[in-house]
Amino acid sequence: MADLNAIVDQLSALTVLEAAELSKLLEEKWGVSAAAAVAVAGPAAGGAAAPAAEEQTEFDVILTGDGGKKINVIKEVRAITSLGLTEAKALVEGAPKPIKEGVSKDEAEKIKKQLEEAGATVEIK
Repeated sequence: MADLNAIVDQLSALTVLEAAELSKLLEEKWGVSAAAAVAVAGPAAGGAAAPAAEEQTEFDVILTGDGGKKINVIKEVRAITSLGLTEAKALVEGAPKPIKEGVSKDEAEKIKKQLEEAGATVEIK
C-alpha cells in the first residue's frame, strides 16, 4: 500500500497549474471527467434538489420568557453560553433574545430542551 501521508504532502506542494494538469492526467487514466459528472448530475438532480436547497440548515434559539423560574433559566443560559452572571441575567430579563445563533438543528433542539426543562419558553427560528 502507498504511503498516504507522503502522497498528501506531495499533493499539498503542487501549484494550481500542476494540480490542474494532474486532474487532466487522472481523467485520461481513469476514463472519467469531473465536468461531465457535474453536468449530468446537475439537471437531473436540479428538480429534486431545489426544495432541499431551500431547507434551513442553521437555526437561532430565541428565549421568549423565563416561565417564572428566572434563576433556573439564568443558570442554564450561563451553562449554554458561558456568559457571566450579570450578562446572563440581563439576557433573560430582556427576553425575547437570541441565546445561540447559526447552530445545527440537533444543537438547537438540545438547547431548547435544556431551557424548557429549566422552565423557559423557547423558539427556534
